[in-house]
Amino acid sequence: MGCWPIGGKMYCGEQSLGYTRSDDGVSIRTIHAALDGGITLFDTAAAYGAGHSERLLGKALKHRPDTLIVTKIGVGIDEASRQISFDPFTPAQVGPALDGCLSRLERDRIDLLLLHVNDMPIDQAEAVFDELDRLKEAGKLRAYGWSTDYSQNARTASSRDGFKAVEYVMNVFFDAPRMQQVVQEEGLLSLIRSPLAMGLLSGKYHQNTVIASDDVRASGESWMEYYTDGRANPDFMRQLDAVRDLLTTNGRTLVQGALGWIWGQSETYIPIPGARTEEQIEGISAALTFGALPVAAINEIESLITRNPHAPDRPR
Repeated sequence: MGCWPIGGKMYCGEQSLGYTRSDDGVSIRTIHAALDGGITLFDTAAAYGAGHSERLLGKALKHRPDTLIVTKIGVGIDEASRQISFDPFTPAQVGPALDGCLSRLERDRIDLLLLHVNDMPIDQAEAVFDELDRLKEAGKLRAYGWSTDYSQNARTASSRDGFKAVEYVMNVFFDAPRMQQVVQEEGLLSLIRSPLAMGLLSGKYHQNTVIASDDVRASGESWMEYYTDGRANPDFMRQLDAVRDLLTTNGRTLVQGALGWIWGQSETYIPIPGARTEEQIEGISAALTFGALPVAAINEIESLITRNPHAPDRPR
C-alpha cells in the first residue's frame, strides 16, 4: 500500500504537493483493511504530509511488528506548517532524518530506507549511502535503496552490499525498459511507483473531470504527465480506451488489470498502489486473487501502446 494519499496536505511554499480529502480515521481503517486483505508492506516517506503519513502508520501498525515498512529520506519537512523543502541533502542530515522516521513510525528499525532524491548525482548519493552503511551496522535499518528513475545511478549503486532495492515508475503507459534490465541483471528488489498512473488507470477520471486545485495532480509539476491543467491527459486517455477491455480480462477491474500487467512483467515486482479509502484498498487487495494478466492479453496490449525505448531517463 502506497501511503502518499493518506499523508494529506503538504506544501512547498504556496504549491500544494499533497492529496486532498484525506481523513485520519478513514486512513487508519484503510491500513487495517489492507492487512485484512493480505497486504503487509507499506510504503511511505518523511515528506508525505510532512511526517503525517508516517505518524498514521506508526499508530495503525503499533501492534503489528510483523509488517514491513519502507520509508524515504532526503526531503526537508516542517511538521507544524506542513511544508516540505528541496534544499541539498547532505550526509550530516542522514542520521537525524532517520531518527525522525523511527520516532514517527514508533519503530526501533526501518525495514527498507530509500533515498528520496530522484536525480541526486551519484557521487553525492554514495556519500549518503556511506552514512546508511554506518547506521545499518548500528541496527537502525535492515537495508537501503533509492527512489529514482535513473537506471545508470541504480546500476552504479547496486554494487554496495547494503543496497537492495530501487523504487521507480512503471505502469501500462510506461514500461521502464532500462530500469527493468538493471534490476534483473543486478538482482535488485523492484518497488513500482505509480502503478496506477496516479489514479488514471482506476477508470474514475474522464476528460471532463476537474481535479481539485489543491491536489498534487493539478500542480503542473514538470513530471506530472498523467494530468494537464487539472484534467486527465487526453493522450493517455486514448491509450487507456484502447486497452480497457484487455485490462479487464476475466472479470478484473481496471485497477486489478493494471496491477496484473505489472506482475505479468515479473512475478517478483512489488507494485505500490496508493490508497485513501477502505473501498480502494479492498479492490486493490482483490488483485492478489487474479494475479498476472494472461500472456495473450499482455502481448496484445504491447501492440496497442506506443513505446519509445530510446527516451532518456527522467524523473516521473
